[in-house]
Amino acid sequence: MKVLGIESSCDETACAIVEDGQHLLANEIASQIEIHARYGGVVPEVASRQHLLAIVPTIRQAMDKAQVGCQDLDVIAVTNGPGLAGSLLVGASVAKALSLAWGKPLIGINHLEAHIYANWLGAITPEFPLLCLVVSGGHTDLILMHDHGDYSLLGRTRDDAAGEAFDKAARILDLGYPGGPAIDRAAREGTPSLPLPHAWLPGSYDFSFSGIKTALYRLAEENRIPSINNAAASFQETVVEVLIGKTLAAAQEHMVHQILLSGGVAANQRLRTRLKQESPIPVLMPPPALCTDNAAMVAACGYFHFCRGTQDSLDLDVIPDLNVITV
Repeated sequence: MKVLGIESSCDETACAIVEDGQHLLANEIASQIEIHARYGGVVPEVASRQHLLAIVPTIRQAMDKAQVGCQDLDVIAVTNGPGLAGSLLVGASVAKALSLAWGKPLIGINHLEAHIYANWLGAITPEFPLLCLVVSGGHTDLILMHDHGDYSLLGRTRDDAAGEAFDKAARILDLGYPGGPAIDRAAREGTPSLPLPHAWLPGSYDFSFSGIKTALYRLAEENRIPSINNAAASFQETVVEVLIGKTLAAAQEHMVHQILLSGGVAANQRLRTRLKQESPIPVLMPPPALCTDNAAMVAACGYFHFCRGTQDSLDLDVIPDLNVITV
């Protein structure tokens, strides 16, 4: 079964074709990073207009690379939330048009759930029950996954998500955009020497990264940051320690078989290295290219939804504030 996936929740126009939920045939991405870099962040109206320009060529590129025509596709899966309203509308509208024109089933996909399914595109098939750490620019969630479509939310961020905190820290340190990769690069040249607070929130699997961001800002305001690289390393190490500490505690309590790392921050090399080293159970994580927004994860997720009988009608709407995984 071949699934066409479409992703346009933020600033990446992406299309992919995945076979049987695990075999990646094509994964094309039209990035807008250079366009938004001049503003220091994503401008929603600019993003949606770029999606309009890029989405049809990107779909054609993916189909050409996979050497498939519309007659070869079985399902169309598209992100319908969470994300930027205008950006989501572009992807959903095109997906519905293709569903109608080609006579293919349509499935709306939760962007957060799709990030989890990037792990099904690797060499090792995940084994239930699983603990999923989803870390991105807008979300930091710990999710217990009992089976396909069966989730329990254990914890989430109470304020800034990890990716948002990285972006703000990079702005404070004047490291440029996007902030996550900039912090990662600078931290490799530094030593974590600054005393920054850890928000452990005892008795909860929730996260909080607002305090560490504020502490870094005050140090910068008082000219108490002698080394940008050391500051980046300190900030990164503090965030990673909290992410790993909560994840391993939850994994032990719920006796899961594996840990799945997902989301844009899952591309952070320090987080990837430390989680694998410190976890007593196997940790699965996508390659960095499948951690950031892409359509391969949407197509993989769509396959498993379709196998469970999920299908949406042409009145599928976008839900920009869709936060919790729903089934």
